[in-house]
Amino acid sequence: MKRIRLKNVLLNVLVTLVVLAAVSPFVVMLGTALKPSAESVAYPPTLWPKRPTLEHFADVLKPAKFPFSRYFLNSLIVAGSTALIAVVVGSLGAYAFAKLPVPGKKYLLSGTFVVYMFSGILLVVPLFRIFTALGLYDSRLAVVIACLVSTLPAALSMLGNYFKTIPDSLEEAALMDGLTRVQCLWKIVLPLSLPAIMSVFVYVFMIAWNDFLFASIFLSDPEKMTLPVGLRQFFSSKDYVWGRMMAASLLTGLPVVIIFAAVEKSITGGLTAGGVKS
Repeated sequence: MKRIRLKNVLLNVLVTLVVLAAVSPFVVMLGTALKPSAESVAYPPTLWPKRPTLEHFADVLKPAKFPFSRYFLNSLIVAGSTALIAVVVGSLGAYAFAKLPVPGKKYLLSGTFVVYMFSGILLVVPLFRIFTALGLYDSRLAVVIACLVSTLPAALSMLGNYFKTIPDSLEEAALMDGLTRVQCLWKIVLPLSLPAIMSVFVYVFMIAWNDFLFASIFLSDPEKMTLPVGLRQFFSSKDYVWGRMMAASLLTGLPVVIIFAAVEKSITGGLTAGGVKS
């Protein structure tokens, strides 16, 4: 009993230390965002402001200093479009791999993961030439396609493994009742797979929302820039202040945190079921 209690105590201490290490950067960011400009560069530094202020958050939301709303809308369009396309295309492809007699589907599905053998920077040159030839350079569509290249294989795998957990007998009964394969997918498989679909949507959304590499290379028009790229521009502008940078960074990450917190249980269930091979 003593050994078990000691192990539990050590485990709780370890978990607490890990949580503190993970949360501490956000505490520092929030403290810096709430400090007046003079206090944020004062020595010795303080963790929490003596007189908290929201002036930096107000400055970030002023278009003259930082066009947050425009960058936010661009990020929302790119991330939302990427996630929606990944769910639609991933559902169709995963259903084919999981339920249909596709020749060599095991090797085809494994082949999609070849893209993960290369880092994103190695994909930039071929993608840049393709987008330039197609006239897609400096368009949000180019960023959406680039993000899909790096997220669709994972979406196929997660959805495919989840679809395999749905009994074939349900579809067989539906086919006997006159439903087509597409109707089986729409009326049976997808409703039963909502946890996995939500997991894939949020996963792809987070990847696309936080993307900096593809957006910084395939976008040159300031009107089309996303939040991560806009933050870099803000960092080098004359309006750069530590407090404003931290406020802008916190506002940038807030939507992802809210979405993840709202569907965390579904994501956990979808990832668990999607990671089980049948």
